[in-house]
Amino acid sequence: MMARILLAEDDTSVRRFVARALQIDGHEVVEAEDGGLAVEALEAENGKFDLLLSDIQMPIMDGIALALHTAARFPQMTILLMTGFADQRERAHGLDLLVYDVIAKPFELAMLRQKVTEALVARTKSETADADSKTPAKNSG
Repeated sequence: MMARILLAEDDTSVRRFVARALQIDGHEVVEAEDGGLAVEALEAENGKFDLLLSDIQMPIMDGIALALHTAARFPQMTILLMTGFADQRERAHGLDLLVYDVIAKPFELAMLRQKVTEALVARTKSETADADSKTPAKNSG
């Protein structure tokens, strides 16, 4: 399942590492080094991403603010957050309806790739369900 992923991560080595792994899986990855640049990419592309994968702790705009902005502007986009800080995982719990999951750092690449796949599968299922619910009910009369 190929997807367009917006990756927001201020740590260059982590960002490159994650981007490379996702590209190997066949995804197209657009990288942003902070939340502000991620918003610029979102707006420039008019939200044409399947998934936002963002670190929580970043300069300019953190991952929580970025998730809130993304969910408000592009509600169809799936959001995955990453953090190495337990208190930030707690903050993200308030976003349960908006965020698919919060991945704890440090993570194994295999686990991250699995989470991305799960999030994309869940997104496809919800799109299918939305399409089904828009189909007019057959008249049983």
